Amino acid sequence: MAVKVVIERSVTADKQADVAELLMDLRAGAIHQQGYVSGETLFAVHRPGTHLVISTWESLKDWKAWEANPKRREITDKVEALLTSPSRTSVYATTPRSVAEDV
Repeated sequence: MAVKVVIERSVTADKQADVAELLMDLRAGAIHQQGYVSGETLFAVHRPGTHLVISTWESLKDWKAWEANPKRREITDKVEALLTSPSRTSVYATTPRSVAEDV
């Protein structure tokens, strides 16, 4: 079962370029992970500094493996240090089947 991971991050205007570069680094790493399907980064039109990353994974297990990857954690720690509040991550299943069955 595929899952979509949505991560919302907020940053001040002077840190947007730094965060955008780190998000590109995260995407570059994710592309090489088992189960990665696609991803996109969106910037809020009416909420400057709000970044939304949406990625699609073949399974929750694949996402969890990437989420725990030490390289990802290293980059994510750098991102978090630049944010005005902690990231908010939500995982959505593309079918009504229980996500717990996929772990």
